[in-house]
Amino acid sequence: MKKNLLIALGVVIAIALTACAAIVLPTVVGGQSAQPSASPSAAPTPTPTPTPVEYAPLSGAEVVPGSLEHPVLMAKIDNNPEARPQIGLNQADIVFEELVEGGLSRYLAVWHSVIPSKIGPIRSIRPMDPDIASPFKGLIAYSGGQYRFVMMMIHTNVKNMIHGSAGTEKYIYRTDSMIAPHNVLVRASKLVDSKSKLAPPAPAFEFAQGGAVPTAVAVGKPAGRLVTSFSGGNSPSWKFNAGDGVYRRFQAGGAKDTDEHKKQLTATNVVVQMVDESSEYGYVPRAHVVGKGVAWISTGGQTVKARWSKSKRTSMTVYKLASGDVVTLAPGRTWIELVPNTTGYFQKFRR
Repeated sequence: MKKNLLIALGVVIAIALTACAAIVLPTVVGGQSAQPSASPSAAPTPTPTPTPVEYAPLSGAEVVPGSLEHPVLMAKIDNNPEARPQIGLNQADIVFEELVEGGLSRYLAVWHSVIPSKIGPIRSIRPMDPDIASPFKGLIAYSGGQYRFVMMMIHTNVKNMIHGSAGTEKYIYRTDSMIAPHNVLVRASKLVDSKSKLAPPAPAFEFAQGGAVPTAVAVGKPAGRLVTSFSGGNSPSWKFNAGDGVYRRFQAGGAKDTDEHKKQLTATNVVVQMVDESSEYGYVPRAHVVGKGVAWISTGGQTVKARWSKSKRTSMTVYKLASGDVVTLAPGRTWIELVPNTTGYFQKFRR
């Protein structure tokens, strides 16, 4: 009995010693207990910060965020044959072409994405210009005009820069390289820098961005050549070039319309906006751009019929399909042809 009890006690002691041997005791280093190191784990992958994206409000092109915090510069640009080639038109975001007296046309051009060093030549204001310019705010440069038209322009939310008025001599001047009165130029970049605290413009159009397809390309019909007639002797035209995706401009008679660098004027979008004209100012016609009417939108060699509407002077013009969907444009330069319902017409050709 005693012998069996001693054997059992020895077994218990052996088991206890085996269990103790399995315990890892901390190592004493320099009088301090060193804890066992944990096995290394992979560092968490940081979530990438999305790159901010900003689009130019008037061209729809992607730009460096914060790079366009300056006002627009608008100008009334001469289109007399002696004023050609004009300076800076191929850098404008938007160009409006409008009928003036004698069946001729002039431009109201809008620069924001790129401000050239010089633009011009500028001429006098017309009665429709306050309605065209007001939504963009910013600055407008012109050479004067009838007193009543100048006062109409001054009584807008646009900063007027009139040739010969106080404070403009550093920015607006006559050049000896052109014939008067077609020789008044604007130091555009210096002028905008001097008024940099004025607010940038609101977006002018809906653009197809992020891989979206512009409306005319999606639902329009092929139209590679566009003819916009303002009067019997004034029918400028556009021809689509599939190689670079832009429309190239031709003056009445078919001559290439070029800029100061002998490069043909181009547009990514051509908007033909049919407008009513009135003669309350005698021989000076007035295009009514506040209201509504028919428009033809051309992008990518395709043209779609739409409706335009502008509720008040300070509103941007909206272009919609018959379905009510807003027309989207391709990012780039847009020319808006304000073609009279009475004396003008628009024709489109497949090729």
